[in-house]
Amino acid sequence: MLGASVREAAAALRLGQLTPTELCQRCLSFIKETSFLNAYITITEEVALKQAAEADERFKQGKPLGILDGIPIAIKDNFSTKNIETTCGSKMLKGYIPPYNATVVQRLLDEGAVLMGKTNMDEFAMGSGSTDSIFGPVKNPWSYSKQYREKRKDCCPDSDKNSDWVITGGSSGGSAASVSAGTCYVALGSDTGGSTRNPASHCGIVGLKPTYGLVSRHGLIPLVNSMDVPGILARCVDDAATVLGVLSGHDPQDSTTVHDHFQPFTLPDVIDVTNLRVGIPKEYHAPGLSSETLSLWSKAADLLENAGAKVVEVSMPHTRYSIVCYHVLCTAEVASNMARFDGLEYGHRADVKDSTEAMYSATRREGFNDVVRGRILSGNFFLLKQNYEKYFLKAQKVRRLIADDFVNVFKSGVDVLLTPTTLGDAAPYLEFIQEDNRTRSSQEDVFTQCANMAGVPAITVPAGISSRGLPLGLQFIGQAFCEQQLLSVAKWFEKQTDFCPLMFHKNHENGHLVKRHSKSASSL
Repeated sequence: MLGASVREAAAALRLGQLTPTELCQRCLSFIKETSFLNAYITITEEVALKQAAEADERFKQGKPLGILDGIPIAIKDNFSTKNIETTCGSKMLKGYIPPYNATVVQRLLDEGAVLMGKTNMDEFAMGSGSTDSIFGPVKNPWSYSKQYREKRKDCCPDSDKNSDWVITGGSSGGSAASVSAGTCYVALGSDTGGSTRNPASHCGIVGLKPTYGLVSRHGLIPLVNSMDVPGILARCVDDAATVLGVLSGHDPQDSTTVHDHFQPFTLPDVIDVTNLRVGIPKEYHAPGLSSETLSLWSKAADLLENAGAKVVEVSMPHTRYSIVCYHVLCTAEVASNMARFDGLEYGHRADVKDSTEAMYSATRREGFNDVVRGRILSGNFFLLKQNYEKYFLKAQKVRRLIADDFVNVFKSGVDVLLTPTTLGDAAPYLEFIQEDNRTRSSQEDVFTQCANMAGVPAITVPAGISSRGLPLGLQFIGQAFCEQQLLSVAKWFEKQTDFCPLMFHKNHENGHLVKRHSKSASSL
């Protein structure tokens, strides 16, 4: 890939160092070379080459549409794409061709972005490993880095190379892998409880969840309407800010988007954090937090303090109830949202003609996997008349208390919160699948889903490398609609860590993939 960032690639295109078509062809070639990652469900080669050719003409005329013109992107397969199959990683929607683009997709295309394909994901975004798709699991590109392979060889000399790989995290694992591997520059994910930030952390890239209502959800096939947010996966904070500027703003087709005008911003190269007040939530010292992540978290706080920021411990007392609360609310909305998939209007239909009811039942049994069916059953249980007040209504009240925790902390003068993103680095696939989806999701989302329930923005930034040679990320959480401040802090931190993303190139001598130097967890 020419240039690690959108800004570098855009400059190369404007200087004529290569054409959009040449860049597109390079990325398409690399997608095929790295097909073993299983990051893509659909590769839109013809569409991409056509869009790139149109960008060629605009550049020849000296009239590029914007900074994203000619830039390769990828889209998670739960965003509707006109005339391109959209499956949500499920048999239920296999073969479904939407007649329209999601608003966020259309806004990217209007800027001249080139769509490389639709990325793999947990079925209907229900998972934290990207292991439950009907198209197979997504493999983390870092599994094939020379650094990770050599460390695995030292500690596990008898390991099977074909199964000795680590997960990407989820549910936007395909989007994270596509950016991390360098097959595109930015990708869209969705974030309901951490589904953008979790895989971004595991894949060593930046993952941004904007404020709820800032970016349109129109065309995003819903999981939990009250928490879903389109997320941005990028190789650096500047790229995330660039894409946010394109996506944000009111959408008449989404009543939950704010009407206030959004002014795109450019992050300064020199950022002053001397007047910043950073909160460290004591409740985020969760069970299972790895010593390496804890060490990174502490060193990051020291970095900020040494730079002049005021770092203070804060309390968010209702955090302990968040996972249980999230489970009740998530499954309740899942039960409602999945009711639309009945085999009548679109998607899979079972070959059962006994009755409409029998066809419904068989279609949903065949079309949904065990994870989706389990969440539907749980949600319907919580919504039963005799259970509604005991579970659903109580969970809504707890959600308000969790949101109030954020309000109170920010009212106290704290500008941003600094937390871990995940408990540790990415788990080996064979270890990850030993536990059920619900247990894994509860573990992986412990630091991320509170921001979704409160509707506030959050971003994960690569912070170091674990002793196993895998990325570790840290999360900044900001005040609602204060993305500029949040991203500025994240960029400052990014500069201090000097973390270099995986440069996914073949080493023909040993079949490994290598990465440039980056600071380890112990040297931040």
